[in-house]
Amino acid sequence: MTATESAQAVPPSWQPALGGVLATPEARRLGGWLKAEEAAGKNIFPPRGSRLRALELTPLDNVKVVILGQDPYHGPGQAHGLAFSVPEGVKVPPSLVNIYKELASDCGVSPPGHGNLEHWARQGVLLLNNSLTVQQGQAGSHQKRGWEAITDAAVAAAADKAEPCVFLLWGSHARKKAERVPGLANSHHLVLTAPHPSPLSAHSGFFGCRHFSRANEFLKAHGREPIDW
Repeated sequence: MTATESAQAVPPSWQPALGGVLATPEARRLGGWLKAEEAAGKNIFPPRGSRLRALELTPLDNVKVVILGQDPYHGPGQAHGLAFSVPEGVKVPPSLVNIYKELASDCGVSPPGHGNLEHWARQGVLLLNNSLTVQQGQAGSHQKRGWEAITDAAVAAAADKAEPCVFLLWGSHARKKAERVPGLANSHHLVLTAPHPSPLSAHSGFFGCRHFSRANEFLKAHGREPIDW
């Protein structure tokens, strides 16, 4: 996806926030680099047409909760544009298994039997990765190529919303990204932190964090519809 294609693909509600950054030389270099990588025969995930899926399913006007991931899953058929989510029919990844475990413990919600989180996104849960593409089999391979400026702008736009929102920051990478948004920690939003839900760290404080119920309690207290997790 070129920078021009990205700008055209950005949903209307996000265009004022992202239009400027998509017009920068850095964004143009990102678009050219991605095109060259694909021309060289490298498999890039997710496929074109779904790289801005998080913004498409969750318009800025609808954002209630922000969940930040690092980069897309790098296995075939896994990534479809939403952090932590996989299409139905794809094995649920370990981190999402642990997310479902905490959700069951916190809210009594049984795992749905699939890993597709589009129903969260459509309710206002922005499932945004730091990088929106990755090369097959190489985690983190598209970091520091230009996506960060674009996704930082999206997070900043959510933080600028007048309506109170919830930011769920799981792991140091998500916390560092949120720290790049001036004033978020002292804003009218609720910012909750916990270790990453991966098997390596979930037992260090992700389990028992109760982020899902705490998010809904905050939304209801501020007159917003809670999330049907």
